[in-house]
Amino acid sequence: MKMKECVLSLAFVCAVALSLSAGPKQVMLMNRLGPSQMTLYIANADGSGERPLFAISGFDYNPTFSADGKWIAFTSERNGSGEADLYRVHVDGSALERLTDDPALDDQAAFSPDGNQIAFVSTRGAHNASIWILDLKTRKARNLTGAPALQAAAGKMNGYFRPSWSPDGQWIAFSSDRNFDFKPHDFPDPAWEHPQELSIYVIHPDGSGLRRLTPAGVSDGSPKWSPDGKRIVFYELPTAHTFAARVYAQAMVTSQIVSVDVVTGAKMEETTGPGLKVQPQYLGADRIAYLVKAGPNAGLAFTRGAPGVEGAMRNPAWSPDGKQVVYEKVDFTARPQNQALYSWEPDMDAQYTDVFPRFSRDGRLAISDIKNLATTATASISVMNADGSNKKVVFSDKEGAAFVPTWSPDGQWIAFGFGGFFGARRTKPAKLMMVRADGSQQSKDLTTGLPNSGFPTWSPDGKRIVYRVWGDGEYGLREMNLADGSVKTLTTEFDNFPAFSPSGELITFTRRSAKTDDYDIFTMRPDGTDIKQLTTAPGNDSHSSWSPDGKSILWSSARYGFKDEAPLYDNSFQPFAQIFIMKADGSDQHALTYSRWEDSMPAIVPSAAQRSTTSRLD
Repeated sequence: MKMKECVLSLAFVCAVALSLSAGPKQVMLMNRLGPSQMTLYIANADGSGERPLFAISGFDYNPTFSADGKWIAFTSERNGSGEADLYRVHVDGSALERLTDDPALDDQAAFSPDGNQIAFVSTRGAHNASIWILDLKTRKARNLTGAPALQAAAGKMNGYFRPSWSPDGQWIAFSSDRNFDFKPHDFPDPAWEHPQELSIYVIHPDGSGLRRLTPAGVSDGSPKWSPDGKRIVFYELPTAHTFAARVYAQAMVTSQIVSVDVVTGAKMEETTGPGLKVQPQYLGADRIAYLVKAGPNAGLAFTRGAPGVEGAMRNPAWSPDGKQVVYEKVDFTARPQNQALYSWEPDMDAQYTDVFPRFSRDGRLAISDIKNLATTATASISVMNADGSNKKVVFSDKEGAAFVPTWSPDGQWIAFGFGGFFGARRTKPAKLMMVRADGSQQSKDLTTGLPNSGFPTWSPDGKRIVYRVWGDGEYGLREMNLADGSVKTLTTEFDNFPAFSPSGELITFTRRSAKTDDYDIFTMRPDGTDIKQLTTAPGNDSHSSWSPDGKSILWSSARYGFKDEAPLYDNSFQPFAQIFIMKADGSDQHALTYSRWEDSMPAIVPSAAQRSTTSRLD
């Protein structure tokens, strides 16, 4: 054997030995509130005669035509669920080409009039959504809105979305929530998720001449230019309704299609009447197409002429000649438990889980079995192996939701909250319960009546359960002594999501600031003393959990802001949420996920669970 071959062979053997000795990767389970599949369709301009763009679809969305009508650019997660890149393809579905391969989010492409460049949204660099420009010949990208002078004030939202080139290529219009506050929404009911106020801006492709076209006070999105470049059309709705527009309350929202004169700023309403109308586009000097996302006659619509096909299509884009439309259809069928997700961490695998995953000491997994947190108010409790096998429902009652299972240290019991939570907590009580983990359905009530009680965590010594109460004048965290049922008040502020550390020395929890209405992660001693605030960034921080060794805390954070216009999402309370990790003292905070969806409820699979999975495979 030649010397070179020997060296290569030895290197290969060493590499294999090292990989085997390193042991299994760390595995993080996480929930993702978002679609399970998105498929592109192309059709006649009114939506008739639709067909899939691809014979075999990837996870594809946000399509757009090139100015010559020959290409469709779109976003795809073909490289891994959650990792979004730009692609282009001919209108007949041929010549598929990947345009970007950055691990950050690349999305919302718009071709330049000459077809040589693409403006798009990316989270490269600072992690917030910015407008970038890609040269299609050199494949070099530059940040159009990243200059320091264009950034929002500290602590404010700073997202840039939905770019659109003027017909002469001299301007790019976009929407932005820059300088809007991170604050809770009020409609349809007050809660902690953020609304989003958008304004329309224009800027030259070289980054100069930034100008705001629409004032504060409403939310204006998805700008598109008229054929003569004199007007820009967009949708407009009250800022307070941008939460309802992305969840179950979409039918309660009315928006209008509006245009503005680029020179004078004069506005004109192009539509009237009910319905959540979004994403308009000029099909000529006096005809505008748009999507009715919810309300009467949801589907494709036009300001003149016959209406389009009704249906639940999303993100439509019409061809330059107005003869075709491309759009996506969205599937929210529950993802399989433990489905592989893209991991941005080389030493960690990410897998999907149903909500509120919790592990026993011997590595069994309990979850709230809800399928889709955004669309249902019921949930059961299921127990399974860490890899999702041998699943067994241990508690189910259609009269309410069973949320946040927590294991007794001996693995015999699971405690949880049952009843009405989130918006339902205002009208429906909730109590703490225990159920046998063996599936015998043997259960016990731990609390009764008011206040609404839930989100428990079992102490490692098995003697106490800490949980949150809400309503009837009582708020904060309580500790129940399981020996005699006595209850001790630990906190009285708006606190939630308590979690004991593996050693039992600390409890993490989420607290709302009375001054800022912001939510942050705190720790305290089990007796309620030594309270420390760990996160201070703007935006909600919540859903914390401990690593099995107790050295790290994982949680979801809104600090990087929205990745798109809020009214364009579906079934997503917090599309800004990404999973973060920090040391137990709050240091070394950094993100683990960078998707455009709501990533939440992380749990690291303990080594005991990984060992049991390996032994079953053997």
